[in-house]
Amino acid sequence: MTREERIIVDITRWRRTAFFIGGAGLILTLSGVFVSLDQFFRSYLWAFLFWFSLALGCLPLLMLYHLVGGGWGFTIRRIIESGTRTLPIMAIFFVPILLGVHNLYEWSHADRVAADEALQQKHLFLNVPFWIVRAVLYFTIWLFYSRRLNALSAAQDDTGDERIVKRFQKISGPGLVFYGLTITFAVFDWAMSLEPHWYSTIYGMMWIVSQALSALAFSIAVVALLSERAPIVQLSRPDHLHDLGNLLLAFVMLWAYLSFSQFLIIWSGNLPEEIQWYLSRINNGWQWVAAALLVFHFFVPFFLLLSRFRKRRVRSLTIVALLVLLMRVVDTFWLVTPAFYGQRFTVHWLDFFALVGIGGFWLATYAGELIAMPLIPIHDPNAAPHKAI
Repeated sequence: MTREERIIVDITRWRRTAFFIGGAGLILTLSGVFVSLDQFFRSYLWAFLFWFSLALGCLPLLMLYHLVGGGWGFTIRRIIESGTRTLPIMAIFFVPILLGVHNLYEWSHADRVAADEALQQKHLFLNVPFWIVRAVLYFTIWLFYSRRLNALSAAQDDTGDERIVKRFQKISGPGLVFYGLTITFAVFDWAMSLEPHWYSTIYGMMWIVSQALSALAFSIAVVALLSERAPIVQLSRPDHLHDLGNLLLAFVMLWAYLSFSQFLIIWSGNLPEEIQWYLSRINNGWQWVAAALLVFHFFVPFFLLLSRFRKRRVRSLTIVALLVLLMRVVDTFWLVTPAFYGQRFTVHWLDFFALVGIGGFWLATYAGELIAMPLIPIHDPNAAPHKAI
């Protein structure tokens, strides 16, 4: 058995384990329907948003690489391509949210809209039929770009046609624009509208950066997991890791900048309809979650990633990436859950099982996609410097 065949066997074994864990988690999550239907949908929504962000975050990273090139993207190209091919299963996982729209969103109830003048003014946009149409449109656009980029990638492997590089660029430029627009409106629809009286113009950009950060941290973890196995061992050199560490540092800083900017603007404005969003997230126990995000999502990764030594070693860089990924889970929970329980800190057992259930199936799907294509794109223009390794 060759080294390449052994890595396929290993990934297949991990896939079976993830599938089993995910199945068990989803069964336990579905049991929550009989305990509390509202709690089931609330736990499911935030868990879905985390894994969805991880999957979709691979798409802008892939398009960014096709536009600017560089060794960093070549190192993780197959890893993020595999992530984009998991979007169909995320579309399926979105169906329960469609079914639970009345359990999740205040604006979906006609009686509440009739009694609230502010909701009446937003009803032209926030109504169930139009909300569903937009969700279908978002997934259609994301799936189109994912399918097109992966089809071109397969064609590049088969033919080595140099013109495909230009086709990647022609697709990726407009693709980043469409991604930015669609994900902004998607998080307005699925997350921000949980509290329909509140709004923030920077909210969509925060999710864009968060998705890219999640996908990058996950990609580094996958590189580390496979770093001692061929052919990824060829890509886990110190120079490649250093580039990924620098990019991770940049996204951590950008996340912190946007998060602080939103807080500063809203807090200084001190408008009742805006400030309540933060009041429910920095009181009643939620302040400890906010403090943990400040320390472990920014300060700790920031100072660790300043070290050149740590960025050039698999183990130390992986620890930072896993910490960032863990804090992305916490941040998603902090963004979503206080919309339902702003007056008290609440963690329900369904929160854990929903995260594990959706995540297990997503990881199993991802593992299958990871071995569907060669782990190194040999006809990539950035492959030339690596051929002599």
